[in-house]
Amino acid sequence: MKPGTLMFLASWLLPVAAVAGTPPKYPPGSVPVTLQRVSEHVYYAGGRAGAATEYEGFISNAGVVVTAEGIVVFDALGTPSLAWRLLQEIRRISSAPIKAVVVSHYHADHIYGLQVFKDEEGAEIIAPWGAQEYLGSEAAVNRLEERRFSLEPWVNERTRIVPPDRLIKKPEVMRLGGVELVITPVGRAHSDGDLTLYVRPDQVLFSGDLIFEGRVPWLGNANTRQWLRILEEMETSRLRALIPGHGPVAKAPNEAVALTRRYLQFLRTRMGRAAREFIPFDEAYAATDWSAFEHLPAFDLANRRNAYQVFLAMEAEMLQE
Repeated sequence: MKPGTLMFLASWLLPVAAVAGTPPKYPPGSVPVTLQRVSEHVYYAGGRAGAATEYEGFISNAGVVVTAEGIVVFDALGTPSLAWRLLQEIRRISSAPIKAVVVSHYHADHIYGLQVFKDEEGAEIIAPWGAQEYLGSEAAVNRLEERRFSLEPWVNERTRIVPPDRLIKKPEVMRLGGVELVITPVGRAHSDGDLTLYVRPDQVLFSGDLIFEGRVPWLGNANTRQWLRILEEMETSRLRALIPGHGPVAKAPNEAVALTRRYLQFLRTRMGRAAREFIPFDEAYAATDWSAFEHLPAFDLANRRNAYQVFLAMEAEMLQE
């Protein structure tokens, strides 16, 4: 090869190398995202039990409903990188278009992946009424800034909060490829707005964070009175499987519902009694026997904060009586 040819190739490759050195659109990670089949049409990717910034943010679940005419995704995971890996897994099982992402609620660990399905697939984003309270709020801005630090590079300056295309207040049925999907908003429970997705022919329910399978839930600003009412309605033997917002798929749905219900009821009973008797929170917390729940994952991370939230809520409920 002539020397002039080598110089030409070198000058051509330099800008290519510079481009190749730019950060990837969705930085790769080491935590695998895999889909497990639950029923004829339903798959899910199961996050690990842990704090929100552990396992590269993969601590929540996402669901996929596959039909001949299209695909519906339930929740979008906690980083764009995780959602991109989820999308690659979906493409291993189907080339059908992704029609919609149904969002159980607007909390960071379920929504930062939305931009992948919106930008890459043009999917419609459907969320429960109440999600608008989160959009543009100080809490949303602060959380994103924190995650850009604690989950860098998977959450970064290009990560954004994608608003829903549609907010729903009432139950509705989506029919796709002969499959009926029942979307049911339940109002303010775990968050400012929650919903469930029921895949009717498969008898599979996506519960979002209304159910935490095998671990202590994170209450945030939850309305635990409303949440308990919803859980009581959920206890049904008609379900073949329940996929919670966190934790493995529940083959015994009643047991999964019952664990979360028992925990919330326990908090409300103990903290409610302390509030009525004007016992300081620290004293009430120290005097409570937590042995029924302290073995569960996330207990040390979430329980004291959960108890304090319920204590304050019970005080507020007393003032309204």
